[in-house]
Amino acid sequence: MKKIGFLSFGHWTPSPQSQTRTAADTLLQSIDLAVAAEELGADGAYFRVHHFARQLASPFPLLAAVGAKTSRIEIGTAVIDMRYENPLYMIEDAGAADLIAGGRLQLGISRGSPEQVIDGWRYFGYQPPEGESDADMGRRHAEIFLDLLRGQGFAQPNPRPMFPNPPGLLRLEPHSDGLRERIWWGAGSNATAVWAAKLGMNLQSSTLKNDETGEAFHIQQAAQIRAYRAAWKEAGHIREPRVSVSRSIFALVDDRDRAYFGNDQAEDQIGFIDQRTRAIFGRSYAAEPDKLIEQLKADEAIAEADTLLLTVPNQLGVAYNAHVIETILTQIAPALGWR
Repeated sequence: MKKIGFLSFGHWTPSPQSQTRTAADTLLQSIDLAVAAEELGADGAYFRVHHFARQLASPFPLLAAVGAKTSRIEIGTAVIDMRYENPLYMIEDAGAADLIAGGRLQLGISRGSPEQVIDGWRYFGYQPPEGESDADMGRRHAEIFLDLLRGQGFAQPNPRPMFPNPPGLLRLEPHSDGLRERIWWGAGSNATAVWAAKLGMNLQSSTLKNDETGEAFHIQQAAQIRAYRAAWKEAGHIREPRVSVSRSIFALVDDRDRAYFGNDQAEDQIGFIDQRTRAIFGRSYAAEPDKLIEQLKADEAIAEADTLLLTVPNQLGVAYNAHVIETILTQIAPALGWR
């Protein structure tokens, strides 16, 4: 059994071929797709975060709106780039969104990926100190965020406050109990997956990772997941961790599917996410249902994960994306034992 959700990058473009031509289109359709996915029986609605791009960015207004419009589905991110974040303000935003959603937030965070501008976090007012890289800064912001999520007081109260204070040091409000256990780390390497396990974060593994062995993507990703689980066990955490992978999966059941995805690339790709880091990008899956089921059976990383996020082509509109999700839930997942 697996939890199955969708992951939207939230693109928009003024092109007449796009169903999302403005930021408002993307935001409102994201809410509508989350509602539709819940009605179809999906388990999660997740959203990508990119700055300086015609894509979804600051996630908390959207997460709160989805939380207010739904009642069951998990609501999350994959991922928030912590190089750009003020961890204290983020605590308040996350607490508010989680309370609105009734404790359904699943926040994916990470050090981030290459963005549309050079060192975009500098424009947000962040600068790594001497001897620290931007990745180090992102992980430091994450550690502050995790620590404060515990809800312990740390700030000295004003002896003459405007409103009465509870006794002792003050914490950030609103506080949402349990959110600390629903934080995920988007790991691009085996080492950062192990680091996330030690800190007690769940693991999100995307469709790209550092190419560390030259093997097929799904084999490397499965090894990453196993290394994470071993590190989690060694750290002595009490609860069971969660692990998600994301995939582009399309069952070709009608002419629309075949027109859009019938010629999709079916091989992993190699590239560089920066000057030093060779990365492997996982293949897409697009085939008739019987063939698709056999292909997915061979994906070792999907087998290792408890949660599968379906990356959806949001510019094709809510109705088509609901069709993509429904087809996976009704024709593919049961045959694989996921439902």
